[in-house]
Amino acid sequence: MDTKKILFADDDAEIREVLKLLLVSEGYSVVEACNGEEILAQLDDSVGLVILDVMMPGLGGYATCAEIRKQSAVPVLFLTAKSQDSDKTLGFSVGGDDYLVKPFSYTELISRVKAMLRRYYVYGAKQDHHNEIIRCCGNVEIDSKQGIVRQDGEQVPLTDTEYRILLLLASHPKKIFSAQKIYEIIWKEPYFYPSNNTVMVHIRNIRRKLGDDPQNCHTICTVWGKGYLID
Repeated sequence: MDTKKILFADDDAEIREVLKLLLVSEGYSVVEACNGEEILAQLDDSVGLVILDVMMPGLGGYATCAEIRKQSAVPVLFLTAKSQDSDKTLGFSVGGDDYLVKPFSYTELISRVKAMLRRYYVYGAKQDHHNEIIRCCGNVEIDSKQGIVRQDGEQVPLTDTEYRILLLLASHPKKIFSAQKIYEIIWKEPYFYPSNNTVMVHIRNIRRKLGDDPQNCHTICTVWGKGYLID
């Protein structure tokens, strides 16, 4: 089994040391950094996961994630003491895939890491799908072999989570998926009411990147009170 490479940034040297030992003990290759600039310098196609502390000197976690999204769909996990829904919404808005609030147990961290890597390599952008092109309205096509989305021939920079949501809906045209069902399928975790906002933020990000007109037709349609579908 290939060793998965994780980039991890935190400005606290003690936290970096402890978490690196923990991740290495689980068989992962870990590259640590103390700020966002160092993460961006190490980012390449061999990276399977990026873990970011939100509050760091220089380039913080949110800004670093936004820069990552300009070049990669690699999953990003935020570690932070900020626990308000607005903080989580901001994290998802800049392209984050998951959010773990400090203090957290090491068991929970490892569970999140394993789940995110599994989704990325087995279900997401790194998956070796059959060669299938799925076409949607708005001149959108999903190349499930390469794990990419194009619109009018140009690649759309979706995150891994955004890609998997769009692929799920496009693979079942006209089928309505509730926010709960989307969350349980994509995140593979129990749904709680705040999770609804998580799904809504990702849907909004997909629509924005596809250039949907908020006053007219969306690639992803909302069925009020029921959920989302691709017609």
